[in-house]
Amino acid sequence: MVVNFQYTVLVFLAILFVGKAEIYIVTIEGEPIVSYKGDLDGFEATAMESDEKIDPTSEIVTSYARHLENKHDMLLGMLFERGSFKKLYSYKHLINGFAVDITHEQAETLRRTPIVKSVERDWKVRKLTTHTPEFLGLPTGVWPTGGGFDRAGEDIVIGFVDSGIYPHHPSFATYNTEPFGPCMKYKGKCEVDPNTKKDFCNGKIVGAQHFAEAAKAAGAFNPDIHFASPLDGDGHGSHTAAIAAGNNGIPVRMHGYEFGKASGMAPRARIAVYKALYRIFGGFVADVVAAIDQAVHDGVDILSLSVGPNSPPATTKITYLNPFDATLLSAVKAGVFVAQAAGNGGPFPKTLVSYSPWIATVAAAIDDRRYKNHLTLGNGKILAGLGLSPSTHLNRTYTLVAANDVLLDSSVTKYSPSDCQKPEVLNKRLVEGKVLLCGYSFSFVVGTASIKKVSQTAKALGAAGFVLAVENISPGAKFDPVPVGIPGILITDVSKSMDLIDYYNTSTPRDWTGRVKSFDAVGSIGDGLMPLLYKSAPEVALFSARGPNIRDFSFQDADLLKPDILAPGSLIWAAWSPNGTDEPNYVGEGFAMISGTSMAAPHIAGIAALVKQKHPNWSPAAIKSALMTTSTTMDRGGRPLKAQQFSETEAMKLVTATPFDYGSGHVNPRAALDPGLIFDAGYEDYLGFLCTTAGINVHEIHNYTNSACNFTMGHPWNLNSPSITIAHLVGTQIVTRRVTNVAEEETYTITARMDPAVAIEVNPPAMTLLSGSSRKFSVTLTARSLTGTYSFGQVLLKGSRGHKVRIPVVAMGYQR
Repeated sequence: MVVNFQYTVLVFLAILFVGKAEIYIVTIEGEPIVSYKGDLDGFEATAMESDEKIDPTSEIVTSYARHLENKHDMLLGMLFERGSFKKLYSYKHLINGFAVDITHEQAETLRRTPIVKSVERDWKVRKLTTHTPEFLGLPTGVWPTGGGFDRAGEDIVIGFVDSGIYPHHPSFATYNTEPFGPCMKYKGKCEVDPNTKKDFCNGKIVGAQHFAEAAKAAGAFNPDIHFASPLDGDGHGSHTAAIAAGNNGIPVRMHGYEFGKASGMAPRARIAVYKALYRIFGGFVADVVAAIDQAVHDGVDILSLSVGPNSPPATTKITYLNPFDATLLSAVKAGVFVAQAAGNGGPFPKTLVSYSPWIATVAAAIDDRRYKNHLTLGNGKILAGLGLSPSTHLNRTYTLVAANDVLLDSSVTKYSPSDCQKPEVLNKRLVEGKVLLCGYSFSFVVGTASIKKVSQTAKALGAAGFVLAVENISPGAKFDPVPVGIPGILITDVSKSMDLIDYYNTSTPRDWTGRVKSFDAVGSIGDGLMPLLYKSAPEVALFSARGPNIRDFSFQDADLLKPDILAPGSLIWAAWSPNGTDEPNYVGEGFAMISGTSMAAPHIAGIAALVKQKHPNWSPAAIKSALMTTSTTMDRGGRPLKAQQFSETEAMKLVTATPFDYGSGHVNPRAALDPGLIFDAGYEDYLGFLCTTAGINVHEIHNYTNSACNFTMGHPWNLNSPSITIAHLVGTQIVTRRVTNVAEEETYTITARMDPAVAIEVNPPAMTLLSGSSRKFSVTLTARSLTGTYSFGQVLLKGSRGHKVRIPVVAMGYQR
């Protein structure tokens, strides 16, 4: 092997360096496996020209992989003294580089080395934390076309880069399903549980690995709580895997009640686990990139990423160019569809953590199911609240006692007794048979107190039930119904809480010291076990991150719409790990009902698996196009979608949603299987997008893609995506799109509409496409008036055979 290293002086300098070690992700010259075309003597090409997957076990691939790893080791060995660095990973499949634990001075040495292209300090990532199959119409509209639920997603492998899996959960079991045959196309491995000595796979789960080298090097990893195996020590990973690919019809049972049946979007899809997230600290990009690199190497079809960065990368200014997004670009080049959570920074603008056009960025919707309950007071007032609980006995009222009035000892006030977390500080004799009143403190927001613990306290004291009253709204407060085994209710409206407190105080006589003479306030708790179904669904969830998308970390607006699509992400029932501590209300439980764009992304991953099953040769862009162009911007009542937003008083209100809230719209799985037309794109199209985006240095593009800017796209908005965005529309711009007919011959009429500040025209007004053929059309946008705000519209292609293909249009006009 011949390697030209030109840095004798650098080797000498490196020996002198001392300093605090940090983790860096380094890329070097030379193509990774996915794009190597055979330029080196002795190594045949590993890149595939067609949609055919690379065989990672072939001698051609393993030989070139060894060559790349040797190159990484030789570079580090020649630059630095043995023992002064620790290589954590060699990245070979999607990017050519490595993760290494070195000092800042050693990182500078690498930056000055001729064959090194980029050196990025590692940064942290976090989790972006079942009724939905019926809400989406899967059992009747989609699964029958794939052979029913027992064939939905058959032989499609979904990779989950998350917190691992609890393999013994019924959502992943094989004992009640038709046996799974071998999955020959998947080459991943199954790690063995160090405690039980059994592997994690069972036919449904086909691969299970964990990645923690960066977490260990950073001193964040504790094997006792994080588990040095694919075992889910958090709950999040089991939840996301079950949403996308959990078994059909699994009873959701808690506290003796059944809350329905849970099912994944693609119940027969296989699950491949790549654990790179951990409880408490989240994860590191170096571990996540290693997991993605391995997943694509192993042969997954779909990647589900419910993960996003804590902060921007330290040195990269462009949102699309960093080791994480570059790795995903290569994954898409390898034919893998990627769904990523949009982020939970809503409802504020520019809060997305998923930016790139090759990724399907998923926003979160509230579906049609709400859990409401009520507290009836002795004065006749009925107070609305949340409470996934049984009722107190009908036709009976119960004495109300406040936690602060039933203390065993006044000295225990240091324990914040009003939040009812410690039964030992309360007088059981005074609480037994009564309804315990508790206060919702900031401890519930930060997770040191939980509704589950309130329920356990009330039960331990023999209470008939409990009420948790919110007296002021803390920043970050999120009120979700929590299943409990005894009657209980959370009063979230501060004015209703005041009604309760006023009634209690006027009905509770006290002596001159403030001690209660008699508890005379009474009330009863309603039945909150049955959900109410709302026609206003779906709505964009308050927490769901919003656009506009940004092209750099100076927050310059991008000529690309994000999010791409909206999917259910609020109050989603799915599997949970008994070890899971991510949600204090579900510690030790087998199921959890939680919210986040983390829950929305696996919905899209599972539905993408159904599309891939029906159309196995479609590119990731084609699948994304099918999902986007068939989505809906109307709710179930036929009205335009609404988005949850803060009002001036910080209470929540509903406003008319825009593409910055929902992208193209809410997913419609049935229509996505037969979209009529697709907007296809590939690796060179994405390079063209990068090469025409303002502010991107061509050398930086080459450093991350090994490709020169030889593409003539003109403007980034000419990327053939199923949306059009011009952030800075000056005068008139003509945008082109190319559609491919994936159905029978059909004639389409093309119409467009736009807010008045921007004029829109389409050409031609109609076109006929043969099956498999492609045609271009143009969209002309002209700035009419300068409003300082974005204008929204759409282009609609209506087919003679009934297909409707819709793409959103977004533009802001400027003066010349």
